[in-house]
Amino acid sequence: MRGPDGHPRVRAVRPVGDDRHVHTTAERSVSPVAARPLLLAVVLTALLAVSPLLAGCAGSSGGAEGDDDTAHDRDAVPSASAARWQPRPGTTWQWQLSGHLDTSVPAEVYDIDGFDQTAATVAALHRKGRKVICYISTGAWEEFRADAKKFPASVLGKSNGWPGERWLDIRRTEVLEPLMAARLDMCRDKGFDAVEPDNMDGYRNTTGFPLTAADQLRYNRLIARLAHERGLAAGLKNDLDQIPQLVGDFDFAVNEQCAQYGECARLKPFTDAGKAVFHAEYELPPSRYCDQSRELRLSSLRKTYELTAWRRTC
Repeated sequence: MRGPDGHPRVRAVRPVGDDRHVHTTAERSVSPVAARPLLLAVVLTALLAVSPLLAGCAGSSGGAEGDDDTAHDRDAVPSASAARWQPRPGTTWQWQLSGHLDTSVPAEVYDIDGFDQTAATVAALHRKGRKVICYISTGAWEEFRADAKKFPASVLGKSNGWPGERWLDIRRTEVLEPLMAARLDMCRDKGFDAVEPDNMDGYRNTTGFPLTAADQLRYNRLIARLAHERGLAAGLKNDLDQIPQLVGDFDFAVNEQCAQYGECARLKPFTDAGKAVFHAEYELPPSRYCDQSRELRLSSLRKTYELTAWRRTC
């Protein structure tokens, strides 16, 4: 959930010429004994003439393998897993999805709206040494987004409780995958380091579709894979019941109100795996949850439901 304003080649080896010696008429007419010194001289001359070519061939052949590896390493795109950012437990963060973005907050990570914020904003945060998470909704349709008309009515379900938003039929991956891939392309192209995909627990809500836990697992893993293919770290938003099955697929977690509902310990698989948990409370004062947050190594904030720049840390 969030504030309703959240506008969130392999080279061919060069062939060497035929180095077989062809006897001349004069050589064929020389007696065998007399021919030996002459033959030896001819052979030595031929070897001297051919040896640079052989050396060149050897260098070209061995170098072809080496050069191919070098060229491959130079031209290949680094693997997504090698390049992907991995936030660690206790990493400080700021979560702002509405209002004028305040870039002066002393946090290591900013979680901001992927549609509303620009590549220039992301680059400016990077210059300050910040990592930046791209907020998008992957489980609900939002009528105010630029791509809203691309979603067919058949995948739109009931309201998720926020104005202008409706649950998506996540079983329809043939429809949703290209749409979500395009959104993740946007995050990548703007230079974001990671994605916070929201509304990832529709199966536990009244969506208008008979969604199952298996449907949710399949869809959440799809979103994580699409993010990873683009070099983006992926966060699991809420969906506490499926953490044991999904902790290996996601790089961090984002949670709302686990302290209020006594659920924070359920996020421990993430911190045990060395993965950050970005946690926000809306109603409890920090004195009610900060001790447990420190014990569990959660990155905890007190925020307003509108997710403006205001925050309180532990």
